[in-house]
Amino acid sequence: MMSEQRILAGGRGNVGEVFVAFLKLGLTSFGGPIAHLGYFRESFVVRRRWIDEAGYADLVALCQFLPGPASSQVGFALGLMRAGPLGALAAWAAFTLPSAFLMLLFAYGASSFEGPIGSAAIHGFKLVAVAIVAQAVWGMGRTLTPDRSRAGLALAALAVVTLLNGAWGQVAAIGVGAMGGLLLCRAVALAPGGRVRFAVPRKVGVTCLAVFMLLLVGLPLLAEALGSQELTLFDAFYRSGALVFGGGHVVLPLLQAAVVEPGWTDDTTFLAGYGVAQALPGPLFTFAAYLGALVAPIPRGMIGAGVALVGIFLPGLLILVGALPFWETLRARPAAQAALHGVNAAVVGILGAALYNPVWVSAVVSPYDFAIVAASFILLTVWRAPPIVVIILVVLLAIPQSLQLTLAV
Repeated sequence: MMSEQRILAGGRGNVGEVFVAFLKLGLTSFGGPIAHLGYFRESFVVRRRWIDEAGYADLVALCQFLPGPASSQVGFALGLMRAGPLGALAAWAAFTLPSAFLMLLFAYGASSFEGPIGSAAIHGFKLVAVAIVAQAVWGMGRTLTPDRSRAGLALAALAVVTLLNGAWGQVAAIGVGAMGGLLLCRAVALAPGGRVRFAVPRKVGVTCLAVFMLLLVGLPLLAEALGSQELTLFDAFYRSGALVFGGGHVVLPLLQAAVVEPGWTDDTTFLAGYGVAQALPGPLFTFAAYLGALVAPIPRGMIGAGVALVGIFLPGLLILVGALPFWETLRARPAAQAALHGVNAAVVGILGAALYNPVWVSAVVSPYDFAIVAASFILLTVWRAPPIVVIILVVLLAIPQSLQLTLAV
């Protein structure tokens, strides 16, 4: 029998308590979104007992069902549960801003990586990105495509993204996954969970969903009508955040289409930042702060970082609050469950296409690089080495080859 836990969005704690709890996680939670969910469980289910096990499982299921950064959405919801709307904002800020600040510092120091050793470090970050994306494809593939139907949907999504470059290719692939799931995945049951209810009024939920759609449709039209580079930048990151299903790594191809293909930055700068983001605690979406500070359109700098950071997180938080009043009804619908399984399978295909281009083709340029990537992949998947350790090791291994090539020239 499933347990039921009613969670009031008025809270039983205070904003300061929430901020301190999440700041500790924002400074120490290495390992990516799956690891973050483990940290949250230990901190808020086992030790602080803000929520019970079944309720936490259901909250995680909801955030995985929705587009957006799942771990950040779970943290936002826990803050909402504990201390109301201000608690939700405190949880998001404390968990997000430490790594965003470090990514901004790296963006300002990127020009320092122009000598041989700096170039070797940048190349090492790119090689680490190959291994980490490969690890994500492998792990997500085992979990989300365990049968022939879903493996076929992943392959179809990969083909769609390969043939249709850009953001529309990813939108089409997600659509193919949803339609394929409705046809092929109705027999697959959604993982059971508890029942968790937030006292978010339906009017508030509907308003958030309406704002989500209004911004998704209206931002590009408004940016073009006003000729505003700030709105164009905000729209690029908002659209990327609105289409992310399946975890933080899936934002890679979306952001690549948003900022590299228009020529706002290049693959080397893009992948170097992505590699560094793996070494930091907190959500991978803070990669947006680095890109916002460096992309060609104004405002760039700190303002650009802020615009990009808010833009990429806002859609996931809007759709989370919008879904909270309706989740219990929605999760019971077989059609919704089937579509979700199809979308999750499509995500594997989208990430698999990104693993090849731009990640692999722009990083692996020699047999030595291939050997480093293979060793890094084994360290991550078999030895379970922390990403920070792998990054340091790969950068050290990349330096001798880079210096040798420089001396040869």
